[in-house]
Amino acid sequence: MRVRVLSTRDPGFDAVFAQLVAVDSAADRSIDAAAAAIVDDVRSRGDAALLEYTNRFDRMSASSVAALEIGSGEMRAALEALPIEDRAALEAAARRIQAFHEKQRAESWSVREDDGTVLGQRVTPLDRVGVYVPGGLAAYPSSVLMNVIPAHVAGVGEIVMVSPTPDGARNPLVLAAAALAGVTRAFAIGGAQAVAALAHGTATVPAVDKIVGPGNAYVAAAKRHVFGVVGIDMIAGPSEILVICDGQTSPDWIAMDLFSQAEHDEMAQAILLTPDAAFIERVQASIARLLPTMPRRAIIEKSLAGRGALILTASLAEACAVADRIAPEHLEISTDEPERWAAQIRHAGAIFLGRHSSESLGDYCAGPNHVLPTGRTARFSSPLGVYDFQKRTNLIGVSPEGARTLGQVAARLADGERLPAHAASARYRFER
Repeated sequence: MRVRVLSTRDPGFDAVFAQLVAVDSAADRSIDAAAAAIVDDVRSRGDAALLEYTNRFDRMSASSVAALEIGSGEMRAALEALPIEDRAALEAAARRIQAFHEKQRAESWSVREDDGTVLGQRVTPLDRVGVYVPGGLAAYPSSVLMNVIPAHVAGVGEIVMVSPTPDGARNPLVLAAAALAGVTRAFAIGGAQAVAALAHGTATVPAVDKIVGPGNAYVAAAKRHVFGVVGIDMIAGPSEILVICDGQTSPDWIAMDLFSQAEHDEMAQAILLTPDAAFIERVQASIARLLPTMPRRAIIEKSLAGRGALILTASLAEACAVADRIAPEHLEISTDEPERWAAQIRHAGAIFLGRHSSESLGDYCAGPNHVLPTGRTARFSSPLGVYDFQKRTNLIGVSPEGARTLGQVAARLADGERLPAHAASARYRFER
């Protein structure tokens, strides 16, 4: 196949580009309605509804929700049964993820003013969080590590994992990762019904304070529906990769990097930006030669045909400006002096610096979190991290002298807002 080629010099580039990177943020009404109905049913009927949906959608015949709980012994046994090489890889990734996220942990602080007033912020972990892990064909032990380890670093007391097991098949790698990462409790449930159980609680599944982790469209719709009852991490869209290249990297490397995200989903987006027209043709040749060797060729082909592009820019500086308009989930800067060009980027979920920094390393074991904002939300949101599992409480301890000084300011402002009780509350402490 040939991937579409665009040039920023083309008169109609802006219109074509806008259509290429457009994000359909409107929820599918039928999916949203179905997910909402399931959430409301589980909230009303608890375990009975949760069991009914699980047996129906995952083709199971469980007798109770308790029978769907995955014991710590089963998780530990899965870890012990892993081939040595698989366990070593999982442990190496876990160590690096742990080390990176240790640096994110925020600490409480306070300051004492000259009059004795103490102001500060207390940072505490969430009590209990829920981690959704896709199951079946899309089973990702890496997602277990990326979602659970930051919660542990934050000090979360209880981490509840849910993961669907179609036909009752439990993925041993997911269970092994759960044991390694330190999941407290786990249930073989998924879909909107699992989100509902975590948000509202049932007789068997405890209610959590926040739900994190990726899922299908029904899971995303359910997370939207329960937001406010619990916190959520984000509503994740199709995966994205944007590569800025000066034309000096192996075209095979670039083609495979584009494939690495295109293989996720037919709606995934893979784009190359380069000022080298000849390099675009070399990448086209690599794509044509390597694509037939890919086991997920059909998905890659549809992704590249629908949302992929090789874009010729006037310069690397222009490539950076175009990248900021996309605000991609993953941005590779495959150039000499990548830090120079990264300094011109303001919006990206993760930036991979240099020719050897493939996005796939970030997915698994580099250390930074792979749960990243998609659909241009990198303009205002951040990767998942320890801070998502901590909350902050303001501390205000006003001294008698501070009450007089601050009270006069507060009373004046309260009078201006016509809130006399506010003003009186402040004045009582220095007038009476």
